[in-house]
Amino acid sequence: MRRSALPFAMSLLVAAAACGPQQVVVTIEIDVDDPDGDGTITRALSDIEVRLIPFDRDAVFDSMTTAFGTPEPAIPAALVEARNEVRVAQEEWQQSQTRWNAIRDTLQKLNTALEQYSRGESRYTALFREWTDFDGELSGVDRQMTRSFDRFTELQQGTIRASDSVRILQENWGDEAFVGLGEVFDALSEASGLGEATDTTDANGVARRNLQVKPGVYWVHARYELAYVELYWNVMVTVVKGEPHQVRLTRENAEERIKL
Repeated sequence: MRRSALPFAMSLLVAAAACGPQQVVVTIEIDVDDPDGDGTITRALSDIEVRLIPFDRDAVFDSMTTAFGTPEPAIPAALVEARNEVRVAQEEWQQSQTRWNAIRDTLQKLNTALEQYSRGESRYTALFREWTDFDGELSGVDRQMTRSFDRFTELQQGTIRASDSVRILQENWGDEAFVGLGEVFDALSEASGLGEATDTTDANGVARRNLQVKPGVYWVHARYELAYVELYWNVMVTVVKGEPHQVRLTRENAEERIKL
């Protein structure tokens, strides 16, 4: 009896394993400007909520927008241009800040080096000449930093009210256009027979602990806010039995949305 029961028990274990949840591993990384020099570096995004959804949420929004009949209020082209000017002005200010900090650090290092020599030594004279050049540049960069900050602040103030007005219009429109959205999402999730999963990326930009789902088609949804835009991901994946399914979210497969 025991021997005959063993194959049956093993078959149950195999069947359970075959129907068990599959692991999905999502990594979120974006390229950003290198704060210590030219070029870019890759930054892992931590504390980002990641969702596996068994339907295309964007298709739902599109369908409900069409049914509503009135399009979402658009962001005026003049406002988009003005916000771009604000972004450029902020970048110029930040570049001045970076240069100011670099010069200040150099002056501090030169001060330390000068302490090792007497005024009559040729090395002291060369270092002091270098110190004088950087000190003169620091004054100019300081003035430029002040001017660029003032310009950035002025331009930013000019767009705040217009941005707020458009955002309110869009929010009011959304409240009307997407009535019952939650019920639609619930119905689609239930009809899929797959369910959903949610997790948060760790310090390495990886989410995996709670992303275990049945095999099937899902959309990986996440979003990350930058200064002027939001990176929005809604990436379709097909999860199959076997090894953990790897998903990488980057700028390249994100949609950039203007953040008002």
